[in-house]
Amino acid sequence: MKSISLVPYLVRKYLRFDKSQPFITVSAILAFLGVSIGLMVLIIAMAIMNGTSKEFKSKISTMSYPITILPKADKKIDIYGLQVLRDKFPHLDFSPYLNSQVIIKQGDTMEGAVLFGVNFEDEVKINSIVKEAVKDVNVSGFEIITGKGIGESFSLFDGVKTTLIFTQSQPGGFSLIPTMKRFTYRGSFNSGMQAYDHAYVYTTIEALSKILKIKDNSFHGIHVHSDEPLEEIEKIREFLSPDLVAVGWWQQNGNLFSAMEMEKKALFIVLMLIILVASLNIISSLLMTVMNRRREIALLLSLGATKEEIKKAFFLLGTVIGGAGILFGTFLGFLGMFLLGRFDIISLPEDVYGTSRLPLDLSTSDLVSILVGAVLIVLVSSFYPSKKATQIDVLDTLRNE
Repeated sequence: MKSISLVPYLVRKYLRFDKSQPFITVSAILAFLGVSIGLMVLIIAMAIMNGTSKEFKSKISTMSYPITILPKADKKIDIYGLQVLRDKFPHLDFSPYLNSQVIIKQGDTMEGAVLFGVNFEDEVKINSIVKEAVKDVNVSGFEIITGKGIGESFSLFDGVKTTLIFTQSQPGGFSLIPTMKRFTYRGSFNSGMQAYDHAYVYTTIEALSKILKIKDNSFHGIHVHSDEPLEEIEKIREFLSPDLVAVGWWQQNGNLFSAMEMEKKALFIVLMLIILVASLNIISSLLMTVMNRRREIALLLSLGATKEEIKKAFFLLGTVIGGAGILFGTFLGFLGMFLLGRFDIISLPEDVYGTSRLPLDLSTSDLVSILVGAVLIVLVSSFYPSKKATQIDVLDTLRNE
C-alpha cells in the first residue's frame, strides 16, 4: 500500500508551485514549453517537407511519366510491339511517342526545347496536365501546344505561327541546312515546374514522323501510366525483349529526390536537437528539486521509504513534465498544420510551386519517429536526476541540514 501511495503523493507535491523556490517551477514550465514548441516545429517542418516532396513527385511523375519503355541503340518500337504490350497489360495505359530536340524561333527570339509527337487520344489518358491543356482544343496536323513558360517568352497566342528548327539537316545547294517547319500555336499547359514549362512542346505524332522521315507506326518510345509503377516496372521488364528497356520516373530524377531525402533527414536531426536542449531544463529542474529537498528525501528514507520509491517518484516527475510537453506539442503541431492548410497564412508564388498554399502531408512513419524520439529523450533526461536522488547520504544530510 505504501509503495502505491508514496510515489504519486511525491509527484503531486513537487509539481505544486513552491513560493520559497519559484525558479524550480519556472524551470519546469520552461522545460514543458521547450518540449512542446520543439515538437510542434518538428511536426510542421516534417509535414512541409513531406508535402513538398509529394507535390514535386506528383508533377515530375506526370511530366516524366511513371514508366518509359525505350529501345536500345538506334532502334525503334513498332506498332506490333505496342499492341503486344497492351494485350499483356490491359490495366495499364500506353502512349507511344516520337521526340526531337528543336529550336523555337519567333522574330529575333530563339530558345531550345524538346518536341514530342504524340497521339493525343492516348496522351490525355496518362498525362493530366496535357489533358487540361487540350480539353477545349483539337490539336491536329502541324499544330503545337507548349509549356506556359515558352508561350509567355514568345508572347504566343492561339493561331499564331512559329518556326521550329530541327537538328536534322537537308541538302540546300552546296551545303546542308537544318530542317525548319512552321507550326500553329494552339495553347499551353502549366505543370507548375519551370523545367517542363520552359522546355516541353507537344504536336501530333503524324506531323513529327513526316518531318523526321520516320515510317508510320514506328516510335522512339512508349510512355506508360501506372498507379503502382514500382511494382509494375518489374513485371514489364520480365516481359520485354532484350532490345527494350523500361525506366521509371524515379530513376530519371534520382539525384533530386536523394537530395530532398538527405535534407529531410538533416532537418529532422537539427530540430530534434531543439527537444534535446529543452530536455536539459527537465534535468536542471529535477536536480534543483533534489538539492532543495535533500533533507526531506533523507527523512523519508530514514522513516522506511525505499530508494526505489524515491527513484520512481523523480523519474515519474520528469516524465510527467516531458510527457505533458509532448502531448501539448503534438496538439500544437496538428493545430498549426490545420491553420496553415486552411488559411493563406503563408502564400507561395503559384507560378513557381504550382500552388499558393503550403503543401502539408505528415506521414504516419514520420509522426511515430518524432514521438518515439521525443519520448526517448524525455526518459533519458528523467533517469539521471532520479538516480541522483537515491545517492543522498541519510545520516550526513540529517546531521548537517
